[in-house]
Amino acid sequence: MINKRLLIKNLLAHSDESTFYDKKRQLNLHTKEGKAKFLKHICALSNSNPLNNSYIVVGVEDQDNEILGDDFFDDSRIQNLVNAYLDNAPKIQYENVPFPNLPKDKVVGLVTIKPNNKISSFKKGIHTIVAKSIFMRRGSSTMPVETVSEVSMSIKTKNLNAETVISIENNSHNSIAHTLEGVIDFINNRHPDMSPKYKVFKELFVVCWAGNKKKLRDKTFYSRVDIELINEQVKLFYSALDEVTVEYSENAFTITEYVPLGLNDKTSYYPLEKVTLHFYENGYYKMETKMLFEPPEYNRKMLFHIYNSNLALVSKLEKGLTLTAREEKDLENLPAILMICYLNGFQDAKQKLIDAKLLLKTYNNPAAYVSFKEVMRILRKMKYN
Repeated sequence: MINKRLLIKNLLAHSDESTFYDKKRQLNLHTKEGKAKFLKHICALSNSNPLNNSYIVVGVEDQDNEILGDDFFDDSRIQNLVNAYLDNAPKIQYENVPFPNLPKDKVVGLVTIKPNNKISSFKKGIHTIVAKSIFMRRGSSTMPVETVSEVSMSIKTKNLNAETVISIENNSHNSIAHTLEGVIDFINNRHPDMSPKYKVFKELFVVCWAGNKKKLRDKTFYSRVDIELINEQVKLFYSALDEVTVEYSENAFTITEYVPLGLNDKTSYYPLEKVTLHFYENGYYKMETKMLFEPPEYNRKMLFHIYNSNLALVSKLEKGLTLTAREEKDLENLPAILMICYLNGFQDAKQKLIDAKLLLKTYNNPAAYVSFKEVMRILRKMKYN
């Protein structure tokens, strides 16, 4: 199995950016411009490497290759984004790779682009990229090409990267020492105060996890959860605001995320998403993500009244009026309420929420903006699903 930390180091040590790998300080997939740049690089690397993997390393300083890390990236539906815009889209995988010298909340992102031996192109436009656009790598640059035949000719005549990439990957394989060091670091250094646990699957894979435990009714939830598949240096992370359950069998490790929602101070926990690591006898593993969310349904007349009350609250913010103590509390719940309204047929509610972003961000109660970000994360997951 490939040690992802070694792979990243070997990619950075091999040369500057090339036709088979790119590096970024960070990804910005929250804007059309950021999505367009990312998709352009995916298209170019896929077209330039029809016979071997290609990579994007995220969280690295461009000038001197210093590993600074980036925020944990939890959008597991990045493949859906690529499929939505590219014809002959390659299979890609985004992994959060922890490094011992980085802070606990920082990781290095590794995007692996699998070879598909087909020419990828944009099926529709985004930002300044028009439909039918095709890109390739020339050295460290991503360049547009005019026709499919130009790509085909370039692939046939150029020196392909397969041997170089295979050599880098072969020099990045795991060892018992790397696995033991990873387990010891997780238990003794990263989470000594959170009762960390580990389990070995198929006598080969080691999963470590730690989190803050709490009991709600008859179910045990965890928050601030770190999970690491040690052999692959793949990390899953859930923040202090998340509520997850952890289950495992002899063949699988499952994390189910829940979202608290409710009206009039009556909160229930709804399953949002299930991530399962499946382990097999042949040294192979697979990560499967399944969206579980079924929005709660409410009486439409009651929701109409609540919806108008929340719009009135937004209006008070726009006018700079002082909120009462009760309205302060309602403001924290406003993003979740507007999401419930949107999922129950109030089509304008989502846009009203987006329009209120700046008001919530600049208001002196930070909990309101934290709630906004959490709701938008849930809506993004539903969209890409």
